Amino acid sequence: MLKRLHVKNLALISELELEFGDNLNVLSGETGAGKSIVVDSLMLLLGAKYDKTYLRYGCDYGFVEGVFEVSDKQKEKLSDFGIDEDDVLIIGRKFGSDGKNDIRVNGKSFTASMLKNLMSSFVDIYGQNEYQSLSRPSEHLRIIDYFVRTKSGQLFSALESEYFTYKRICKEMNELGNISEREKNIDIYKYQIDEIEQAKILPDEETEIVAKRKLFASGERIATALSESINALNDNENGETASSAVSNALNALSEISDAKPVFSELYERLNSVSIEIDDIVETIGEEIDGLNFDEREIDRVERRYDTILSLKRKYGSFEKMTSYLEFAKQSLDKLENCSQLYEKLEKDRELSVNKIYELSVKLSEERKSVAKNLSKDIMNELSELGMEHSKFEVVFNELPTLSECENFLSAKGLDKPEFYLSPNVGQPLKPLVKIISGGEMSRFMLALKVITSKTDEIETLIFDEIDTGISGKIGQAVAQKLAKIAHGRQVLCVTHLAQIAAMADCHFYIAKQVKDDATYTEVLRLDEEGMVEEISRLSGGKDISSQAMENAAQMKKWSNDFKAAL
Repeated sequence: MLKRLHVKNLALISELELEFGDNLNVLSGETGAGKSIVVDSLMLLLGAKYDKTYLRYGCDYGFVEGVFEVSDKQKEKLSDFGIDEDDVLIIGRKFGSDGKNDIRVNGKSFTASMLKNLMSSFVDIYGQNEYQSLSRPSEHLRIIDYFVRTKSGQLFSALESEYFTYKRICKEMNELGNISEREKNIDIYKYQIDEIEQAKILPDEETEIVAKRKLFASGERIATALSESINALNDNENGETASSAVSNALNALSEISDAKPVFSELYERLNSVSIEIDDIVETIGEEIDGLNFDEREIDRVERRYDTILSLKRKYGSFEKMTSYLEFAKQSLDKLENCSQLYEKLEKDRELSVNKIYELSVKLSEERKSVAKNLSKDIMNELSELGMEHSKFEVVFNELPTLSECENFLSAKGLDKPEFYLSPNVGQPLKPLVKIISGGEMSRFMLALKVITSKTDEIETLIFDEIDTGISGKIGQAVAQKLAKIAHGRQVLCVTHLAQIAAMADCHFYIAKQVKDDATYTEVLRLDEEGMVEEISRLSGGKDISSQAMENAAQMKKWSNDFKAAL
């Protein structure tokens, strides 16, 4: 349960720290004083989305921290999130003006979704959003299933598993397609396989073809350059070749090579030049002989290049093309031999539909059984909350037959239950979402919470304005019901009702103060005298008569006696 709350720079709160009691904690105050801010800070600890408008004006950062006492059962939840089992859970959430926030759980970094999942086992909060959720019939199914899971959880897992199998079978059948689609795909794969195999593309062929195209594009320039080079080396104005000129020079130097070392060195160098010139002339000659700019060869290279380019556009690189060829062959084999596979899948699908239908019918029976008991419990609770003439019933849709059920299959079964209510004598049952008032909705939600609290293990319940639309005798009934819930667990309740305030074991008064041209929300923990004064204010009698204070004191004493007798 929540032991301590520390808030800094949140909306109108500069800084506050609250120590909560184990039973009924009440928060009250003037309208606009900031009761919702305290609830918002608690919501942040439960994983609610952070909005940078929460940050107090003029501040760079804010902080919310909650310290929770952990039960043995809740320790198992901690281990699921990689948190060491401990008797204390400390949640810190720091947020800044840039909209970012940092969440830490016992020092471990968390995301908001992880925090929300974790805290679902620690705290239940009932505010306007929760009340409004009852206006959606889909929420009615969720409520019924909450009770069904406590006794028949294996039915849900079996149904979800079988529905997953059914969807997988349907996916495989869709991939195979009908006869016309299969024939069409067979033709496509055959064409693609033939196109790739007939092309016989080699691994490095594209590189070679591109090189040849480049050579052909420069053919005339290359031929001219080679011819001019070999002509220059093989002929000059005197009719000598470069090689013969160097040879003559070698003969001359050979006569004096022993006369001086430098002459011998020159002879060796020139001899090397002679060998290199001969090799160059020979190589140029070979290149000239190897030149082939035949139009037919040029056309062949261009056609080959177009083929490679076309296949590359369709299938990608050589590696991707090879990979797709293998995929196409496997797909073709599967399609050409899929008749038996399709027939098998069809039988599997039929068996899966039968299993889903069977499980859905069983689940429907469980739901109807639970709904019957739930209806009795809700009417009992509503009776104690001043709606003793109410009638409540869960109305189920008629299930489709096996032959027509496939269009309605889901992992949640075939039921679409809806809550029906008759709050007054002589009135027929009608959809709850269409006729229930705000006060009736508050009591209905409270009745549900009383019932669920008998089975869940959540130790902290938060009621945000559970008193909407109620007063007087009904308010007293709601106060007594809250006291009963708080007798076995921690309850935090934001209220405007004196009757609920009188039941408080721990009472916080929320006020708004202006200091130094700035507005602050302050929270004061009231002693017994302060509680009586606040009860008087909520009753509307404070500052009117001394009798109001006496009445408030009597209301507080009566409430204390009521709780002591529980």
